[in-house]
Formats: sequence, structure tokens, C-alpha cells
Amino acid sequence: MVAAEPLLIVLVGPTGSGKTALSLTLAERLGGEVVSCDSVAVYREMELGTAKPSREERARVPHHLIDVAWPTEEYTAGDYGRAGRAAVADIAARGHVPIVAGGTGLYLRALLDGLSPVPQRDEALRDRLRAAVDRRGPELLHRVLRRLDPANAAKIHGNDLPKLIRAIEVSVVEGRPMSEAWSERRPEPLRGFRVVQLGLMPDRAALYARINARCAAMFADGLVEETRVLTAKYGATRALGALGYAEAQAVLRGEMTEAEAVERTQIGHRNYSKRQGTWFRRDPRIHWLNGFGVDVMDEALKLIDHLIT
Repeated sequence: MVAAEPLLIVLVGPTGSGKTALSLTLAERLGGEVVSCDSVAVYREMELGTAKPSREERARVPHHLIDVAWPTEEYTAGDYGRAGRAAVADIAARGHVPIVAGGTGLYLRALLDGLSPVPQRDEALRDRLRAAVDRRGPELLHRVLRRLDPANAAKIHGNDLPKLIRAIEVSVVEGRPMSEAWSERRPEPLRGFRVVQLGLMPDRAALYARINARCAAMFADGLVEETRVLTAKYGATRALGALGYAEAQAVLRGEMTEAEAVERTQIGHRNYSKRQGTWFRRDPRIHWLNGFGVDVMDEALKLIDHLIT
């Protein structure tokens, strides 16, 4: 008899939907370990604005891919995909159930479906492009990209420096437009697991109330001071441009009051939750649970049992 492939549970949903609470309970019930799927939780020392599981929660069950990069590092979806696959393979090899929990859709795609392989970063070229922006502004990069890869230039905003730099970099290294190079590459999906994907989709009004309360608590707990310390230590890095941190930096620069920053952060997180819902609802492999975290625990367990038997 052929042994069944190991189980991999994926838990997704918008910010504030209770993924952390449900992942902890599932891990305790099923003998699992949690693999975070969050593009901000990967950064060390960024605590208040990330909604990471608390130290106490992380002590309940092992967690992976939290605090794995410094705020000055560029941690990509490709980096996550490789690290995530190594983590779930290691967990399964030790006889435990990997439970991937988070709301960063591109990271999850990299883990489960793979991304088209592209060249490694060319740091020297990146430095030259950043220097050119400092001298002549971001529009220069957009003009360069329009010459190198008009199709990609039409999709990338003129002020989105990371995407502009990456598109130019790949086009230069490949010797042809990035859009053309990527169209010929095929991603490699994750194999060797029985994957069960669950999605949390609570009532929108209740979700927004929870998001608003969480954002207010971030600032009440000292997000502006945490941001001041991190900015002094690392500078205005890309990581510190995340929701909440960007607004806290605006407070530090005197561009808005803390009350205004709270309101802007609440709006930003509510809009982000909409985008997350739109992204995940496109995936027919996700089985939806209409409620918050542990409120749908029994339903989640029954659904997992049904899907794997």
C-alpha cells in the first residue's frame, strides 16, 4: 500500500479575521506547527505594526518564518517561497502537520504554485539606478522601462521604484523585455502534500470594527515610538513603508497628528482587507468559513476531516 502524502493545511483570509487564533488551536489539536505567510512579520524588531503572534502564542506551538530578515533587507516572494517549502518539508519530515497561516497572497502563490524563475538581483545595477533617481527623479526610470519593456511600463506606476528597478534589472540581465522572458518560464508547483486550503470570511461590518480597534491599539501601545527607534537605527527602509509604520513616520515628520495617523491606518487596513478578499476569492481551491477564527473551529475540523478522507 502506498503511504498517503502528508497533510498541509493553509489558512488564509483578510487581516483581522482571526487566522492566528485558529492556526494555534488547529496546531494544538492536530500536532501541527505554524508557518507564517505575512510579508511584514518576516522583519525583526517590527512588532507593534505587524500583528505577529505574541511571544506567549509562539510559545504554545512552534512558529516559522517570523523574524527572519532585518528591516534593511529586501525579502521577496521568491525568498519566501523557497524558505516556506523548506519549512513545510521539515515539519512534515518530523511527523507534524504544517499549518500555513497568513494573508499575503503573493507569498502563498510562491509557496504553493511557484513563481516564474527570474535572474538573481544585480546589486551594482540597482545602485546605479537608485543614484540616477536621486539625481533626476523616478520619471527617468519609467522612461527607461518604456524603451526596454513597453508592456511592463504600462502596468507599473511611475513612482513604484522597487518594481521599476526590478523590471529594468531583469530586462537588462536577460537582454530582452522582462514581460517576454517571464512569459516563457513556467513556475514549479509544490508537490508531495495533500493541501487543504481554508479561508476565513467574517461579516464585513464586524471585521471592520475589529480592524479599527486593532489599529487604534497599535498606536496606543507605542507604534510611533517604535517607528522612531527603528527609523533612527535603519533609516526609512522599504519595510518601514508598511501600513501603520508609514503613517507613524508622517507623525514623526510633523505631517499629521497621531489621531489622523490612526484614522489613515484604519482606512488603509480596511482597503487592504478588501484587496485580500478579492485575491483569495479568485482561487477555487479555498473552502470558505463564514466567521472569525476560533468561532468556526469545529466547522474547520469537520471540513478538514471530510476533505482528507
